[in-house]
Amino acid sequence: MLLGIGLAIVGQALMYRVTESQLGDFLPEKYDSAAALKVAEDKFGIKPDANAVTMLVKRADGKPLGAADQKRAEAAAAALGRQRVTMPKSEDAPDFLAKDYSQTPKVTPGAVAPHRAFVLFSVGLSGNSTDPGLQNVFKEFRNTASGRYAQDGLRTGFAGGLADLVDSHEADKTTSTVAGALTIGLIVLLNVLVFRGALAALLPLVAVGVVGGAAAGVVVGAAVLTGTRLDPSTPQLISVVMLGIGIDYFLFLLFRFRERLRAQPERGAREIAGEVTGRVGAAITSAALTIVAAFATLGVASFEQFRVLGPAVAISVMVMLLASLTFMPALLAVTGRRMFWPSRALKRTPREGSAGRFGDAVARRPLAVTVGAVVLLGALAAGMAGMKMDYSTGSGGGGTPAAATAAEISRTLPAGVSDPTEVYVTSGGGGALDRHDVDVLVKALGRTQGVGQVTPVVYDKAGDAARIGLYLTADPQSQKARDLVSGPVRTTVARHTPTGAEAHVGGTAAIFADISTAVSEDLKLVFPVAAALIALILFVLLRSVLAPVVLIVSVGLGFAATLGASALVFQHLRGEAGVNFTLPLVLFLFVVALGTDYNILMSDRIREEMECPGPARSAVARAVRHTAPAVASAGLVLAGSFGSLAVNPAPSTQQIGFATALGILLSAFVLSVALVPALAALLGRSLWWPVRPHRTARQPLAYESGRQPGEPGSAPVPYDRIGTK
Repeated sequence: MLLGIGLAIVGQALMYRVTESQLGDFLPEKYDSAAALKVAEDKFGIKPDANAVTMLVKRADGKPLGAADQKRAEAAAAALGRQRVTMPKSEDAPDFLAKDYSQTPKVTPGAVAPHRAFVLFSVGLSGNSTDPGLQNVFKEFRNTASGRYAQDGLRTGFAGGLADLVDSHEADKTTSTVAGALTIGLIVLLNVLVFRGALAALLPLVAVGVVGGAAAGVVVGAAVLTGTRLDPSTPQLISVVMLGIGIDYFLFLLFRFRERLRAQPERGAREIAGEVTGRVGAAITSAALTIVAAFATLGVASFEQFRVLGPAVAISVMVMLLASLTFMPALLAVTGRRMFWPSRALKRTPREGSAGRFGDAVARRPLAVTVGAVVLLGALAAGMAGMKMDYSTGSGGGGTPAAATAAEISRTLPAGVSDPTEVYVTSGGGGALDRHDVDVLVKALGRTQGVGQVTPVVYDKAGDAARIGLYLTADPQSQKARDLVSGPVRTTVARHTPTGAEAHVGGTAAIFADISTAVSEDLKLVFPVAAALIALILFVLLRSVLAPVVLIVSVGLGFAATLGASALVFQHLRGEAGVNFTLPLVLFLFVVALGTDYNILMSDRIREEMECPGPARSAVARAVRHTAPAVASAGLVLAGSFGSLAVNPAPSTQQIGFATALGILLSAFVLSVALVPALAALLGRSLWWPVRPHRTARQPLAYESGRQPGEPGSAPVPYDRIGTK
């Protein structure tokens, strides 16, 4: 506990020192926008962590700016550009760990709206835009600027990436707090309903929270030591992954622990905790190592955001595996039967219940269950027809002040004025550029479809590099802007680049156009490699030929069904541009990884039960009777947790919340509880060929499905005869 809390605190404090908020820096240099970023830094001194905010200044009464008003606006902007903004003290981290973002902003004049409705200024702040420290610096500047202009009867508005991010965080703060509280409440409520014990309801959440924080701390520490840059979403994603697999693993241990305590009330809880860990720990280890190997395949991706995510998730899962084999069993041993207080379920024989009845139904009609599950998954997967990827990064917070300012600007000026696309031209031989040829390129760009305005050319000191700003007519973060950049703009640049020179197109729209290309190529490579590696590992772990095929095919069907259902809902029914470009990877992370976890747990119990005398279908029924409650509980907890994300105003978060919740429900209730047991019932013990389960003296207990007291095999037997090999 002490180690986990300490790592969590240090990891949270150092997180923003190892994260990179500029997605363009994750692109390989072969991409055009990445080359443009390098020219911008080398020739024009534009820092990679630069954040440009557009400041709008207008009269408070809405009248056009007079000459005196504009002079006062420019004078105030110049004064603000000389005033150092001091970073307020952080409440999230100690002062010696927090990075000081105090700085003097770079304020430069921008466009003037027609009829002098307003004037724009560009405000440059350096730092990680996701770091609360830099966000607080921006807030200080915003408050200072607003107060200064208010003295002259003027008002201000702010738009652009950093302003939009700050406003979205402030607008979503209440929603996030409520969603988090509902998630915790849902997990506790479900655990109470399942276990009827106070500690069993609360302890898994606390334990997983500690381990998740420790995992994030280990990842951040590894990034600090190796100089690796993480995407800002990586630590948050790790926390969600840890919540998912951690709750799963703890519930798997709890269910088997309760089962053995019921069966052998005379034995000590510590001894049972150790033996349960030995049995369930094997399945947990197999599941965790499968996830680790799967995400190791992200190392072959060209997009560095993916390439870094793989090792980060792998390290986190290894931390959770270590905790599942040490920390969690220690909690079981320490609490013992008090884990389920005040429930008296340990003192009475449980009824067969719905899980037992469903297990019997699967064993009696496995073919019907298999056909029904495949038809359902196939129908959902059909939604993938015509699926498109959406690379927009809008927050969805249309009611924020930043969004209102951006809309006000776009009504009178090109939409891209607050976030221009930039063309960088460099001479090939190191000599000065021919300015006449550059002017020819500028005129051609001005006639290009989708370009609303071209800014004056800026040359570097040596005259061997030029920067041309383009104000697109489309929102720079929209699909239309990406299509314009990757199409007409880059075509014009290629045709009119001066002889012997190089030209590169940069900016937000260009970066996301290149990211879309990189992600599409990576997904085509990563998924087959990951599937092959998972298959290889399952072959080794399960020592079977058919069992890994069954698991892989079922998980693949679940992944396709979830992605198809998401496309059907968001793209075809709601009319959105497509599914978010991160969704396939996120679904791979949760649906494939957690689906494999559930399947391994179920198949491991099926194999254990098939070691008993009797028909294979009876073994399947018993396995479903004992394992389905654990899988169902874990699935409901996780689905509820992710489903809470669907209330987030950001469209991408809504999609992730809906898709992951649906995918987890399909994995738990369709794949693991229905399809895999049904296929096992059809194939029988041949499922495990060539190393079939050995029929041991292990007998089902009296309360197990399909057995009644007095029937053969009904008498309880000592634990040392119960499948502990």
